[in-house]
Amino acid sequence: MELRHLRYFIALAGSLNFTRAAERLHVTQSTLSHQIKQLEEEIGAALFDRAGKRVALTGAGDEFLHYCTKALHEIDLGLGALRQNGSEVAGELHIGSTHTFNLGFIPGCIAAFHERHSRVKVVVEELSADHIAARLQQGTLDLGIAYRPAVPGPLQFEPLYNEEMVLVVAKGHALARRKRVRMVELHRMPMALLPASFATRQMLDECFRSCGAEPQVVAEINTLAPMMDLVGKTQLASIVAANVVSPHSGLVVVRLESPTPVRTPGMLWSPVARESAPTRAFSAIVRKLALRSSLKDVAQRAGRAA
Repeated sequence: MELRHLRYFIALAGSLNFTRAAERLHVTQSTLSHQIKQLEEEIGAALFDRAGKRVALTGAGDEFLHYCTKALHEIDLGLGALRQNGSEVAGELHIGSTHTFNLGFIPGCIAAFHERHSRVKVVVEELSADHIAARLQQGTLDLGIAYRPAVPGPLQFEPLYNEEMVLVVAKGHALARRKRVRMVELHRMPMALLPASFATRQMLDECFRSCGAEPQVVAEINTLAPMMDLVGKTQLASIVAANVVSPHSGLVVVRLESPTPVRTPGMLWSPVARESAPTRAFSAIVRKLALRSSLKDVAQRAGRAA
């Protein structure tokens, strides 16, 4: 069964005349008759009573018309939405993102989005998770890209993937040659970490408590670039997401276990706000690129394990 069968059926049911229906569809009367016969054979029931030149819907035809009309209406709505999303999306999109995502993920999303929706102006603000949540509730942001909130709140959160955090040290550090390090081994180790107000730091502190470790935090820095610079110049260790570490930084990444710190990146938005067409379009790209990033991370971990 194809869409043309349904459209031919509805046209004939509307006029109950093969000649007029064929003219409306710009096909020959024999073509229309043949298509209707194919449809009836596939359904296994007669849809029309034919008595000479008179045509009438059968009981099956009358019932099928109800559902067929609804189905084609939904299909036409869907096609219209796709055309609108593909060429007519316009306006402004305001996004709040934490620093980690602004390093590469968000620029990649914007680049892919701009290729399809060049009429949308994208405004990105780098904010803390708390500020993103507050701005979403105020209605001054359309979408937030951050990590799962530690405490459930009024915002809706859609997880994208799970992200392992790793130990980062300079090449001369005592742990630089290790493939894996247990969290308990970081007890009393000099470290540079995010401030205690960050959700990521709170998660790390919980991991330390669970294994009985208490590192010596000698530096707290609220942005990652200077923290990585500090680690490269000292014997301090840090714990960050693996994608934060540049391949050319000279830093060494070591996997952590027992427990392995894991963060969940995702999208945040207010459930009471009306989702705009630009927001829906950008969210779809975020999901696609997040899946690609997650699969790449799995492959890299498998390669390191091998």
